[in-house]
Amino acid sequence: MICSPIRRRDVVSTSQNEFSPTERSRVRLMRQRGSYDRRVVYDILDSALMCNVGYVIDGQPYVTPTAFWREHNHLYWHGSSASRALNAQIKDIPVCVTVAHIDGLVMARSGFHSSVNYRAVMAFGKAQLVEGLAAKRAAMNVYMDRFCPDRAATNRTVTDKELNVTKVLVMEIDEASAKVRTGQPVDDDEDYELPIWAGVIDFKTVVDQIRPDPRNLQGVPTPAGIEAYTPGATLDSVLSSIYDGDKPPR
Repeated sequence: MICSPIRRRDVVSTSQNEFSPTERSRVRLMRQRGSYDRRVVYDILDSALMCNVGYVIDGQPYVTPTAFWREHNHLYWHGSSASRALNAQIKDIPVCVTVAHIDGLVMARSGFHSSVNYRAVMAFGKAQLVEGLAAKRAAMNVYMDRFCPDRAATNRTVTDKELNVTKVLVMEIDEASAKVRTGQPVDDDEDYELPIWAGVIDFKTVVDQIRPDPRNLQGVPTPAGIEAYTPGATLDSVLSSIYDGDKPPR
């Protein structure tokens, strides 16, 4: 299994560092793969760029993929002020946010035991609107710096007009659970005697290359944050090195 390790930090109190499982967040199948540890949940979230936001409008379920970021126990995402999805999500309705990383294809000796290695999170809460230009600007600055440290300070300042046509939503994580599968296939004992190849095909999301805009002004240096995206580096490791949702840049 080749994937970035889940970072665990020193904890003081179990009650403060675990989500309490409920009927909607409890892992029911393959419970040994489940975790309610906040550190595990947060690390899976922080190493992802996109999430899926689930919600219901007039009885019809929708799932919207979107970029997001975490700040302590809150998730943020944004979009157009005219977005039907965002306008619905702030109407005091339950929201479910999921993230999944695929780390490998698990080829067992039977289709029944074949699987994937993955890291996934399901988080529940209610989304609220981030109101006021100052609050929205601060949230969007964190978003920019998540991908490149100090990017917000070096970018052209976001205008009030741009902020007015942008909605920023925040959701406190009320409940969450993680589920992780690693390792080789787990076959039935008798199947290990079969002449069938089994194993794992590992996947990694890696940085390919950095391509400067040909319209960059001559002599403009590459920011240090961009240089963190070394070709061949795993995306997990880069994101973990430049952003910590527990210590968001301001």
